[in-house]
Amino acid sequence: MLFTVNKSPFTTENLKSCLRFAGKDAPVLLYEDGVYGAQAGTTLEKLITDAVKARAIYALKEDLAARGIDKLIGGVQVVDYGGFVDLVAEHNVCPWI
Repeated sequence: MLFTVNKSPFTTENLKSCLRFAGKDAPVLLYEDGVYGAQAGTTLEKLITDAVKARAIYALKEDLAARGIDKLIGGVQVVDYGGFVDLVAEHNVCPWI
């Protein structure tokens, strides 16, 4: 199951709750404002650093660029739209709203 998060983790708790409920090894894709969760130097850095030890965390390249985010937490993998499509084709998707 691929979990997708598109809301800012600084305005909602959905990234934190997603990481609590997503099974071990379940990948998480951050897109739209969800990519703020991948930014290095924030209060979420420890949470994400710990999360990437158990599962893949992806951030959409185009959304990172649109928001001027260029410093990512170690272990977060960047994917473009093609990579997004590949992830969706490979997994059932659970949008975490």
